[in-house]
Amino acid sequence: MAGMTGERSQGKGLLGAPARAQYAAMAAMRWRVFINGLHSIHGILELGATGIAWMFYAFIGLGAGFGLGAGGYAMALHAEWQFLPILFWITSILWLTLPIVVASYQEQSDLGILLRFPVRFGSYFTLYLISGLMEASTIVGGLCCFGIWLGVVLARPQMGAPLALVLTIFAAFNLLLVRAIFAWIERWLAQRKSREIVGVVFMVLVLGAQFLNPALYHHRDYGPVSRQQRREQAGETWARYAPMLKSAYRVQQWLPAGSAARAAQQSAEGRSAQGWAWLGLLGMWTLAAGGTLGLRLRAEYRGENLGWASARTRAPERTWTLGGSGACTAAIEKEVHSLFRSLPLLWGMGAPLLLVLVLGGLFHPGAALHSFSYALPLCVAYALLGFTQLFYNNLGAEGAGIQLLFLSPTPIRTVVLAKNLLHGALFLVVACAAVALGCLRLGLPPAALMAALGAWLLFALPCNLAAGNILSLTMPCRIHPGRIGRQPGSQANALTAVLIQAGTLGIGAAVLSLCWALDKPWWAIPILLVLAAAAYFVWKRVLSHVEAMALERRDQLITSLMKVQ
Repeated sequence: MAGMTGERSQGKGLLGAPARAQYAAMAAMRWRVFINGLHSIHGILELGATGIAWMFYAFIGLGAGFGLGAGGYAMALHAEWQFLPILFWITSILWLTLPIVVASYQEQSDLGILLRFPVRFGSYFTLYLISGLMEASTIVGGLCCFGIWLGVVLARPQMGAPLALVLTIFAAFNLLLVRAIFAWIERWLAQRKSREIVGVVFMVLVLGAQFLNPALYHHRDYGPVSRQQRREQAGETWARYAPMLKSAYRVQQWLPAGSAARAAQQSAEGRSAQGWAWLGLLGMWTLAAGGTLGLRLRAEYRGENLGWASARTRAPERTWTLGGSGACTAAIEKEVHSLFRSLPLLWGMGAPLLLVLVLGGLFHPGAALHSFSYALPLCVAYALLGFTQLFYNNLGAEGAGIQLLFLSPTPIRTVVLAKNLLHGALFLVVACAAVALGCLRLGLPPAALMAALGAWLLFALPCNLAAGNILSLTMPCRIHPGRIGRQPGSQANALTAVLIQAGTLGIGAAVLSLCWALDKPWWAIPILLVLAAAAYFVWKRVLSHVEAMALERRDQLITSLMKVQ
């Protein structure tokens, strides 16, 4: 890292000679780390998993980009520019929500180590943004923007240059906004009072969303209706909500997505002056997002590190215990305290549970994707994806404390068992919460489906615990307790976790489909219970070999979990 020194005393500017030397040193270091990683089988697996992950994100982006491009082509061909904001809003929402959807799987690099070197703030800010170009949301959002550009240009070739400028600034705004949101969330959740406030707001939003159900659906008639009745209902709905939609349209044009669409529309209609004015407004939004991110990074650059250390003067806290005296009980208590101090794990469990409300709305009776039979299991399965890091990297939060586990007289098997018991209990709690939220959105499902869902949970839990114990010992990675994003990790671990979870979901879906097809829905329960018993036996066998596996891979565990981030 010799190239990272000397900028504060030599030259200035983001593209000055010292800055360029530092960028080159950073790129050379990343390249050397990549080459060295290929010398091991684990490194080759990481390369393959990273490639598959990029292909998956690219597939999502290409699909969304194709749809947005088709919409842009139709709008440009018929000059229906008033609908253009829809494309920009879809892109912006997808850009913002994708990091939440992949909260349990996305792995990022931490550039905080650069603050140990004499790097100027401008260079640090630039490298921070460059690292954001490799995130899933940026890949998908960029492909969406390209799809809009290609669709409009195919219909109106003269729109190529101005629309490219609009989409470039719009993409820069979304990139800065996503980075700023996650940076400030980490800042707010790094202190106990702000964590409690955010938790209360989160619960209010979750519960408040349920009150929208009567307002949205109590006027709907789900029985068979004629085409004439549908037209009449559509006319009544439009008459009721048209004033609200017109007001929303006037307001949204002053927001980033709306101003970008207005700039493109004015350019297409030959009003260059108005187009530049709306583009200037979009630029102001971009500068505001960049300034918000800059405030947070400037604080980090000046040495702010809230961390999780005790305050200088702090009143003694009340502690709680489970009442037992065994090593397993003590390990569970320790895990509970560690869990509530780890933002990425709490975020991973909470973010998918919130999106259960969205999924429930898609499958609500009367919705276009109405498929009530499998809506509730899908919502529950998605909510449980947040346990990926808990199950498949259960030693990640230990950090440097992994040494104490090998030095203490408590067997590693007991520690892993305590983790499994706690994570299993949380798994069932979140499953019950997902079922409750799903039932509020979808209504009570048939008794056979509820019983089969419970049997599937008993099957999926030991499967995930057994596979998670193996991957936690073979592909460990350290979890920083105070960060939601910028968590380094193993893409091979994440990919394997996705495949295993997809396998358990696929087995459950196959059993349910077969029994429903045979008109024997209750048969699914004993079948899934037999599979659950087999999975429990496998978990017990894996747990019995945990001690030997940990001792065999002790050096790798210590090296991976003590790595400074």
